Amino acid sequence: MKPAVKRPETLIVERDGRGVVRLTLNRPEIRNAFDGTLINDLTATLDQLAADRETRVLVLTGAGEAFSAGAELGWMRSAAEQGDRENFQDALRLAELMRRLDDMPMPTIARVNGAAMGGGVGLTACCDMAVAAEGAVFALSEVRLGIIPGAISPYVLRAIGPHEARRYFLTGERFDAATARRIGLVNEVVPDEGLDAAVEDLVGKLLASGPKAVRAAKDLIAHVALKEIDDLLIRDTAQRIADQRAGAEAREGLDAFLEKRKPRWSA
Repeated sequence: MKPAVKRPETLIVERDGRGVVRLTLNRPEIRNAFDGTLINDLTATLDQLAADRETRVLVLTGAGEAFSAGAELGWMRSAAEQGDRENFQDALRLAELMRRLDDMPMPTIARVNGAAMGGGVGLTACCDMAVAAEGAVFALSEVRLGIIPGAISPYVLRAIGPHEARRYFLTGERFDAATARRIGLVNEVVPDEGLDAAVEDLVGKLLASGPKAVRAAKDLIAHVALKEIDDLLIRDTAQRIADQRAGAEAREGLDAFLEKRKPRWSA
């Protein structure tokens, strides 16, 4: 990675020469908890990255010992003490942040280096892939504070399913990385010292694939998942593959395979 570039103080953005961006939540003194400032900064940074065609992979992680402790309690309390409209707008900004991360056009990887609580679980679920250190711990602890995991619920439910949510949404209990993998929240659990290597392995696999094809495949999943298989869906999926294989990237990929060489994008 190139030297860290702070943008702004709440975040660290690092780019390498391969089109990989590492985005680090940079509030280690409060375990990378959210407040209005971090939500706004992270949303704005994700908007900028979403418009950048050169970014091929986004890795999200936390500075220090935690991934993210979720919402900062002082901010939550002050938000609740506002009027109804202001309280709703604060909650909506958090919900929009989760949707922005979920909708990123490039593949996203959660590098879960430590505790992921509440909204930190939401960030994990919004990423396409998640790798957790063995020492990471998770909790949907909102109910223990008398609140609910509303803004993150669509993404967490999609990841772990309603049956597991009935336990962890309602008890607020902590669970370890092995459990997070078993219930579908993370894809892989590795020793703490092997976290970077495991993330880099995923990055390498993504970079070996056509950049446009990877984005198109991610968009395909969003449009096909849980849809009824009818004539409209069949025609849509046929049109998508027809468009993709007629492009220059597909021609290069097929030529490289037949010529037994690496495609230009992975050189």
